[in-house]
Amino acid sequence: MTDRTAAPVNASATAPVTVIGLGLMGQALAGAFLGGGHPTTVWNRTRSKAAALVAAGAHLAPSIGAALDASPLTIVCLTDYEAVHELLDVDDVTLDGTTLINLTSGDSAQAREAARWAERRGARYLDGAVMAVPPVIGTAEAVILHSGPKTDFDAHSRTLGALGTVTHLGEDPGLASLYDVAGLAMMWSVLNAWLQGTAMLRKAGVDAATYAPFARQIAAGVADWLPGYAQQIDAGSFPADVSALETDARAMEHLIGESEALGVNAELPKLFKAMADRAIAAGHGGEQYPVLIEEFGRPWAD
Repeated sequence: MTDRTAAPVNASATAPVTVIGLGLMGQALAGAFLGGGHPTTVWNRTRSKAAALVAAGAHLAPSIGAALDASPLTIVCLTDYEAVHELLDVDDVTLDGTTLINLTSGDSAQAREAARWAERRGARYLDGAVMAVPPVIGTAEAVILHSGPKTDFDAHSRTLGALGTVTHLGEDPGLASLYDVAGLAMMWSVLNAWLQGTAMLRKAGVDAATYAPFARQIAAGVADWLPGYAQQIDAGSFPADVSALETDARAMEHLIGESEALGVNAELPKLFKAMADRAIAAGHGGEQYPVLIEEFGRPWAD
């Protein structure tokens, strides 16, 4: 049994770790720890999911309690927060003295409540978000976000480094979840915009593979605007250095018209235009595109 009553100043490069939850992501996490030389204990309801990890050197704990006792640091990666509480918020499971890092997907309110719950149970708690797919876990390409007490992150940062590029966002336990969903907003927005353009070009016989390199170049160019636009948002000042919003709105009309003429769904560009129209009606037509942050910052209105 490992003594989990004291947090290390910074875990060694071969510190033991426990992984609870062996879906595709959990298996990848445990495999990365093993690959990094960490004695790794695993637990999963379906024991057969641990077979490959055990063959690679992991120890399969017979119970949740034994899994927690095996290491001062436990990584949890389950379906949802309800599953986390179902497994760990029971009388015969002791969390006192352990550091719990929850990489289960959820929202910021759930993360903050989980932090309070863990504190009541005597555990140190960090919430996290995995911004990567399982095959890249263990490489620098895998970005793992953490939020919660910085001292607890620092205590285990060397161990966590086996998973990829690890980052601490701040003391608020909900920040990792917020960054996660903000990233999803970015991902789906880029993909949806690409699909809109692809649907239009297919009407002219241009296949997706031909359009993709051009779209990628456009996406990269737009990404380069973000730091300057961020400065405008943070300053609350939106001088039209490149283009005024009212000019962008006229271009949106072209996008809507072309989509409709081609018989392509125009819901997405109409949403762009509706938000721009509201900002223009509020007197922001002469300002630059990031002034739409005011529209995005308001609740949805039917």
